[in-house]
Amino acid sequence: MAHRPPSATPALRICEAAGISYEVHTYAHQPGMSGYGTQAAQALGVSTDQLFKTLIVDVDGEAVCVVVPVSHQAAMKAIASAHAGKHAELVAASRAERLTGYVLGAVSPLGQRTTLPTYLDQSAMNLPTIYVSAGKRGRQVQLDPMDLHRLTHAVIAPLTSPS
Repeated sequence: MAHRPPSATPALRICEAAGISYEVHTYAHQPGMSGYGTQAAQALGVSTDQLFKTLIVDVDGEAVCVVVPVSHQAAMKAIASAHAGKHAELVAASRAERLTGYVLGAVSPLGQRTTLPTYLDQSAMNLPTIYVSAGKRGRQVQLDPMDLHRLTHAVIAPLTSPS
């Protein structure tokens, strides 16, 4: 068994185990600042269309994982519809952390404590690579959106409205 550095997150272990091509990018996270995704995009010098945020959403009582670009807002009606539900809303921070095993600002769609149905915004499929949280604040993983789709079994759907 290969020795893993203590800083490896469950998300990165999933990528490594799958044998996919990925790159880890780090930046100095600024505690106390809001807008984790915008902060990450600015620090890494990438477009907010290419950097995706991970949200945990309750659809009619069931938690789902939603991955959308930082440049857009999640459209709750579209998310509910994609999950064949009627009502969607963000879950409380404490519940999101409990379900995923990650702290807010570092929730990754990969390596979550609880496997949740996952939805990926269709805009990701137009990009050669996207960035998602690597499971720790100040760390993003860049990967092919098809790899993320395969690893999470995500449903691809339109899930956003412009910010």
